[in-house]
Amino acid sequence: MPEVRTRIAPSPTGDPHVGTAYIALFNMCFARQMGGKFILRIEDTDQARSTRQSEQDILDSLRWLHLDWEEGPDKGGPCGPYRQSERSDIYKEHVHKLIDSHNAFYCFCTEERLDALRREQQENKLQPGYDGLCQALTLDEVKSNLDKGMPHVIRMHKPRRGTCVVKDMLRGDIEIDWAQVDMQVLMKSDGMPTYHLANVVDDHLMGITHIIRGEEWINSAPKHLKLYEYFGWEPPVFIHMPLLRNADKSKLSKRKNPTSIGYYRKMGYLSEAVVNYLGMMGWSMPNGEELFSVDDMIANFDINRVSLGGPVFDTEKLDWLNGRYLREKLSDEEFMQRFGEWAFNPEVLHQIVPLIKPRVERFTDVAPLAGFFASGMPAIAVDSFTHKVISQEDSVKILQFIAWAIETLPAWHRDRIEGLLMGMAEQMGIKIRDFLFPVFIAIAGTSVSVSVIDSIAIIGKDMTRARLRHAIELLGGVSKKGAKKLESDFRQLTLEGLGAKDTEQGE
Repeated sequence: MPEVRTRIAPSPTGDPHVGTAYIALFNMCFARQMGGKFILRIEDTDQARSTRQSEQDILDSLRWLHLDWEEGPDKGGPCGPYRQSERSDIYKEHVHKLIDSHNAFYCFCTEERLDALRREQQENKLQPGYDGLCQALTLDEVKSNLDKGMPHVIRMHKPRRGTCVVKDMLRGDIEIDWAQVDMQVLMKSDGMPTYHLANVVDDHLMGITHIIRGEEWINSAPKHLKLYEYFGWEPPVFIHMPLLRNADKSKLSKRKNPTSIGYYRKMGYLSEAVVNYLGMMGWSMPNGEELFSVDDMIANFDINRVSLGGPVFDTEKLDWLNGRYLREKLSDEEFMQRFGEWAFNPEVLHQIVPLIKPRVERFTDVAPLAGFFASGMPAIAVDSFTHKVISQEDSVKILQFIAWAIETLPAWHRDRIEGLLMGMAEQMGIKIRDFLFPVFIAIAGTSVSVSVIDSIAIIGKDMTRARLRHAIELLGGVSKKGAKKLESDFRQLTLEGLGAKDTEQGE
């Protein structure tokens, strides 16, 4: 039997997601229990959104959770490079093999034609997808178009009729009609591969034997299986895990729940408790014990014990579990040490001290000024937002706009945050002092505090997002009807003045 090799392949395009850690945990436990290896690969083919800072945040967050890998971009290994952006020649070589074997084709359709096709299909209630127009081009026509430098993508051929049977280790045989599968783009017009091509090529060349990923990828499995067939490769074993859910059973999302690993770290959860809780998502120890370490999970791991029901990510249950760790697993000395490492992190203190030092006369002044940096949600009430110019409705609008706008920032940096907030205030016709009033309340719990822009930069996107959401909910939240109006106003604002665009678990 070949060595078992699993992998996690996150995209460095945002905050490290608890869903990524959840899938990484099960991949690592499966590989280690089988005496195999766990690999980390960075899928950064989205060059516009991928950043090295996001990649570093992913590595740091997984390490904080004690999820380690044998091969990866930081460690190297026999199957590198482990960043897709460094493997472009490999993908080009393989996509041209598909063209030469007539299993892929050049597509020269413009965005305008594809948009019109999509609208027509929607109007006629047809299955959306590419209609195969460019499949009919002759070799001479293709050569002529390429010689002219016409923009193009490369798509895969796929059967028009019949069904694909996806064999899943947990779910058995899953039948998917080929009519529901699109002629997937494999190579984009910028010469970068799509996820689907890069995923299959990398998994094969890196010797991945078992793919453990979220169930949202089930519908993509036929494309992947067909690519394995086209290349003449043996496909790995597929295991599609149930997705983490909100309390209402919807897919876990940052719009309804804190999803960033960084949020839980800054909120003072122990890493052992967080990874323990993720291990309880759809799986349980044979003896029913809820408090267990990663080593305990590996020693007792059986993938067949995974329940396919959507596990609910319940922060109240996480609080209970974290409390057990604090009381039962830490001595008083360990408690003091861990608390000190969290509350008095030198890296953070170096940023806070210059803000508070000019405003204090004795050390007893420090806690009232800086306490909010080391707290969860501020103790605020509706009356806290009373202002002579900014109404409660205005506060909700400002806070919601900022919550959306910070998702568009390419880097979390003080000057970028300041520019964003200043620009929003100017476009909304509100004096910056008044504009920032509800932000002070939401972030610091008071309007008399150190610079709120510096504070936002220090507490980070995770905590900023959570505190803004907390304040919005306190003020009554946003109704569905109100959300549509706000989203429309926000799009107008960002498109006209900020040059930003809207952005919103994975493998």
